[in-house]
Amino acid sequence: MRTFSTVELTQQIGTVTHVASKEPVTITQHRKPRFVLMSIEDYEKMQGRGRPRRVYGVGETPSELADMLATELEQRINDGSSDYDD
Repeated sequence: MRTFSTVELTQQIGTVTHVASKEPVTITQHRKPRFVLMSIEDYEKMQGRGRPRRVYGVGETPSELADMLATELEQRINDGSSDYDD
């Protein structure tokens, strides 16, 4: 998930919305994650799953979600990125 500050959001709205059309984007405020910007399609998919927030125990995570998390974690490990770099 790419991260932009609120200042970057106001200065680069076109870039931020373009990225958000492809994947959810974290918006930080005072260096802390505060908001998520995503396409309406991603939002509707999330709403279609039932509750937008859910905690899963070990072995309970749906395979689609587990695959998405594993991909994101691997990317962050390889990039050495962090949400707190802002």
